[in-house]
Amino acid sequence: MKVVCVIPARLNSKRFPRKVLSRLGSKPLLQWVWDAACSCPQFDEVVFAVDHPETVALVKTFQADYFMTDENCATGTDRLIELMDSEQLEGDIWVNWQGDEPFINQAMIEVLLQSAADDTSDIWTLKKQITDQEEVYSPHVVKVVTDLQGHALYFSRAPIPYERVETSIYYKHIGLYAYRASALKKIHKMCQTPLEKTESLEQLRFMEGGLKIKVHETCHDTQGIDVPEDLLVALKTVSAFK
Repeated sequence: MKVVCVIPARLNSKRFPRKVLSRLGSKPLLQWVWDAACSCPQFDEVVFAVDHPETVALVKTFQADYFMTDENCATGTDRLIELMDSEQLEGDIWVNWQGDEPFINQAMIEVLLQSAADDTSDIWTLKKQITDQEEVYSPHVVKVVTDLQGHALYFSRAPIPYERVETSIYYKHIGLYAYRASALKKIHKMCQTPLEKTESLEQLRFMEGGLKIKVHETCHDTQGIDVPEDLLVALKTVSAFK
């Protein structure tokens, strides 16, 4: 079973254009992601999926492998599909590690892929129990509920489940995915769905299309770079590593 890790790095993201060219402390943001991904023994191959010559020039400075993808790709998943469809890259399991997630670690990858070899799921992802009540009500934090076997029932920006008792437990979705190659082929044929458009969450399209998403629980949180202010927060984390 070949596991490939693709790091989509779109230059002109909506909330923070050109963020993939940003520096985080002593090195580029993308180099933090590259170094972290390359340290994971679960991956047989790690590559960037980029869409602009400026990003190519940057990743070359730290000798990263990359493929050019269409700048019109709407999501990171679409970049994985483009690489698979063009046969530029081959794999049985495809991990989508976003280029603005420098603090994902090997332990999270182990949890993500723990059942990839022997369960019947199409996609794997992660959840973490929410301890900060503000995150429950934040539309920027995606919540997930699962069945008793750990398969996703629904993802939402709203608080789910509805809190009728004070002991309700909430889980945030960690936006790290692993796909079977067969799942990506099915996604390639899917059109956007009303639920996906309503919540602006592509994983709802996958579920509406009949794909099973297994959600494993992790104790680790992520710290993505969504807006310029997030770089300052991330810099404190980087400083704590020293």
